[in-house]
Amino acid sequence: MIGIICSGCKHSTKPNAVNQLVSSVDSSSGTQPQNTPAQIMAKQQVPVLCYHRISDGPKSEYKISATTFSSHMKILADSGYHSISASQLYDYLVYNKILPEKPVLISFDDSRVEHAAIAAPVMEKYGFRGIFFIMTITYNKKNYMTKDQIAGLAKAGHTIGLHSWDHTMVIKYKDAADWQKEVAVPKEKLEKIVGQKVEYWAYPNGVYNHNSAVELKKYFKLSFSLATKRDSLLPLQCVRRIIVPECSPQGLLKSMHKSFLGKTKSN
Repeated sequence: MIGIICSGCKHSTKPNAVNQLVSSVDSSSGTQPQNTPAQIMAKQQVPVLCYHRISDGPKSEYKISATTFSSHMKILADSGYHSISASQLYDYLVYNKILPEKPVLISFDDSRVEHAAIAAPVMEKYGFRGIFFIMTITYNKKNYMTKDQIAGLAKAGHTIGLHSWDHTMVIKYKDAADWQKEVAVPKEKLEKIVGQKVEYWAYPNGVYNHNSAVELKKYFKLSFSLATKRDSLLPLQCVRRIIVPECSPQGLLKSMHKSFLGKTKSN
């Protein structure tokens, strides 16, 4: 089941459980032990938002207006939220690193040009940074980001992730050739564009299964889904996100709380 936000719930004012955690260090060796899958599943989930198109026109669960996007970023800032990077989320899940108060990860799918032209400047106004998942087939095409825009996002402190070559769902990959075409080769090319490792993946259509999660673990530190359930054996390869449709700023906050706060291994 895909997670789409903006259903009503009561806004909680309790302190975020994320901030009650402390870093764990193995004092005998000086190295940090990694959490087990069960420990990762039991941790408080962090809100991860997924935006697609940002433009005016007919309503769609995958499209919001630029005005709405600006209002979302404003209410997050006014409400004391801090954007985090995928790297920070990984360190929190694996090593129990402390996150800032009221963390949120803001993500974008499909390489749309408005992500660079509209979304990034608005986020940067509030000191936010996001992660942009790129379909590499879209380079330099109409309505999609150019290679220079993608590189520019990375230079501005945003994270660049991979969203496959052409948006084919991973459950349809049949053999090693498909994994090379959709994952390995695009990942390598994208790394050359941004000048840094690409360590994060967003599943096309948000869909995955256990076998695909096993394979993606070879390539990425975290993979992001749009499912409501997680794989308890590979929780790092099925981090939950919720799609952000056209909705009020208050609806955004309510849905973030309903979808994430208090949800751990059973959700």
